[in-house]
Amino acid sequence: MNAVMTTLTLSGLYIYPIKSAAGIAISQAQMTARGLQYDRRWMVVDAQGKFMSQRRFPRLALIKVAITDQLKITAPGMPDCSIPLTACSDTETMVEVWGDRVPAVASPAEVDKWFTQFLGVTCQLVHMPDSSQRPTDHGKLGSEQIVSFADAYPFLLISSASLAHLNEKLDSPVPMNRFRPNFVVSGCDRPHAEDDWQQIRIGDVAFSVAKPCARCSIPNVDQATGKRALEPTKTLATYRAWDKAIWFGQNLVEIGKGDRSGTRSSTLSVGDEIEVLA
Repeated sequence: MNAVMTTLTLSGLYIYPIKSAAGIAISQAQMTARGLQYDRRWMVVDAQGKFMSQRRFPRLALIKVAITDQLKITAPGMPDCSIPLTACSDTETMVEVWGDRVPAVASPAEVDKWFTQFLGVTCQLVHMPDSSQRPTDHGKLGSEQIVSFADAYPFLLISSASLAHLNEKLDSPVPMNRFRPNFVVSGCDRPHAEDDWQQIRIGDVAFSVAKPCARCSIPNVDQATGKRALEPTKTLATYRAWDKAIWFGQNLVEIGKGDRSGTRSSTLSVGDEIEVLA
């Protein structure tokens, strides 16, 4: 009997315009030199210019964003806030994200006051301009691979089968947004099939599977309430822990992307077929 070949499909596509704030589910995304368009191009930093995340400030999860002709920002109990999609200030500042120091553009003072009031600590919203060249994984992949304010890699992929397998072990299932992927894959014949992939193609864009994603405490933050608990990390640690970390999902980089500047014609769409190349 011939084995039935399953079709792998891009079933979810997400961007996170402000690092550690709420994500946006989208149906189509434009590729850029440093990741999906608008993904993690803004970041909240403290008074020393160091990035802030849900690891220490889980209330960031309650900040929601929408992209129209502007970046619209909302949060419980706060007035709406909007900023342009391109740099709205001439004030450049150096900021730090995971040891990388990169130039960023400051936001207007009233925007910083908005974030300071909501988070309860002096902070500032900054934007990464196109001129800022932050290397992927601290330069380990060469100068051609650049990234936004994402932790280290421009793309994160998780299969729906991996999440389903985890949820079978949990008393209270968790949604995919706990893991903040860019790409969700449906059609895998087993959980964590993505662990074995080396190269894939989504639509007409080829990616290298760079390394598994080591998870921090953010998956324990309920993205709807901003409250932290012990799960799902406690359960993940029983079967996805090795090399002093807990692993869930795969980091990707684009192959042969050519021009490093601006946006390119390639787009990804929910429903795109995924091919495992290696």
